[in-house]
Amino acid sequence: MSALANHPFVKMNGLGNEIVVVDMRAQKGAITAEDARAAAQPAGAPYDQMMVLHPPRLAGTEAFVRIYNNDGSESGACGNGMRCVADIVFRESGKAALTFETRAGLINCWKGDAPLTSTVDMGPPRFAWNEIPLAEKFEDTRAIELQIGPIDNPILHSPSAVNMGNPHAVFWVDDVNAYDLARIGPLLENHPMFPERVNISLAHIVSRERIVVRVWERGAGLTKACGSAACAVVVAAARLKRVNRKAIATLPGGDLMIDWRDRDNHVLMTGPVEYEFEGRFDPKLFSAPTQPAPTSGGGPGEGARSKGRG
Repeated sequence: MSALANHPFVKMNGLGNEIVVVDMRAQKGAITAEDARAAAQPAGAPYDQMMVLHPPRLAGTEAFVRIYNNDGSESGACGNGMRCVADIVFRESGKAALTFETRAGLINCWKGDAPLTSTVDMGPPRFAWNEIPLAEKFEDTRAIELQIGPIDNPILHSPSAVNMGNPHAVFWVDDVNAYDLARIGPLLENHPMFPERVNISLAHIVSRERIVVRVWERGAGLTKACGSAACAVVVAAARLKRVNRKAIATLPGGDLMIDWRDRDNHVLMTGPVEYEFEGRFDPKLFSAPTQPAPTSGGGPGEGARSKGRG
């Protein structure tokens, strides 16, 4: 039987980014990709990401957090999800500062001045082609040679690439709503250029203080908000000298304040969370095999191209 069977959960969201938090610090048990897909079914607790707290492995941390996308894959970072986790532990512990361990490293969180608001230190961005990672070597990842659509008239081209705990590709556009991201997203997510798949963002720079963003999230699909994508977009725009190092990312679900801090190169993300409901997973969810979620399926297709670099 799955470790999630009859296990309690808390359903939350961060600017509409649907999050389920499962606390397994008091018990042993492994969650499989099939378990994660089953939990995301309509009869379970549909989510973009599921944040699972395990007993801490390192002194000074509150928990080791594993992050599952709704297709069963694991993610290294989820800024909106970490704010949800942090708010629960803030209430439980009475602390105003917390440290968690994730696959992407240590994540520090601070309680905000406003209720249900917190700041998450997402760590330093990584720009080297093999750290993102990319399948081909690019000396400058501010704009890589990749396009979708006809060679002589591409729909999208020359994205900025950055790793913010997850790989991200950012396409600069005049109108983020002018593209069928539900169709383009999975083509680009699964492009051979990205051996670990990639989060796709469409970004429109409004001013030096604000960027409008839409995101196709790796392993989850279209989402109202993605914290690591918001960080990646502001960092990528700042690298191009098009925005300040502190700017607002406006997503369909609302605003996140992003601060790419000068003194240590870390990226801080500040935003709210919301509690929705609590429940327990029905054991019947895990009694039959589930199919992989369709949101991020498909290959690169004929319309997505990159220029070989040898």
